[in-house]
Amino acid sequence: MRARIPVAVLGVAVGATLALAQEDRPPRETVSATLGGKKVSVEYGRPSLKGRTLDALLAQLPPDRIWRAGVNQVTTLETEGDIAIGGTRVPKGKYSLYLHLPAEGPASLVLNTDPGIPLKVIFPQAPPAVADALWPRLDGYDKIKATEVARITLKSTRPPAPVELFQVALAPAQDGVSTLTFSWADRSWTTEVRAA
Repeated sequence: MRARIPVAVLGVAVGATLALAQEDRPPRETVSATLGGKKVSVEYGRPSLKGRTLDALLAQLPPDRIWRAGVNQVTTLETEGDIAIGGTRVPKGKYSLYLHLPAEGPASLVLNTDPGIPLKVIFPQAPPAVADALWPRLDGYDKIKATEVARITLKSTRPPAPVELFQVALAPAQDGVSTLTFSWADRSWTTEVRAA
């Protein structure tokens, strides 16, 4: 079954045909690590480059340069205990996760308490199976900026090989420290995560 709904690759709402059959949807993945005996996980959708360049995709970002760090449903970070990400304390809970990717200067991880909005609000004809799935706001991050809880500077690196499908990695803890990495194409952004 196919339906016409607004989707965004990098947070810009565009009309596109989205196949709602499971095999046609971009894959979703959950990565996790245990810190201080508590689970930390990130759930996200994995967009593909599909022959496009990352620079071309980044050029589509809105003026605030905020990207939802995935595709389709909202990307989330959930932690069972208090953690520190890049030295910034984050209380236990579930957050929507975004990346700030400025044209110049360092990228940042952005955490927000806004859970997202049901797909049926964006697209009233959404099939019942996905109608209540939470999606990030496609009408501008400024609508939820007041509920932002952290903005953490990320270190820019290069992956060992080009990454076709956007990837989030949460390395197992070593000496109480895990590494959170976002990779796509020939770029990666990373920070340390530890129990607070």
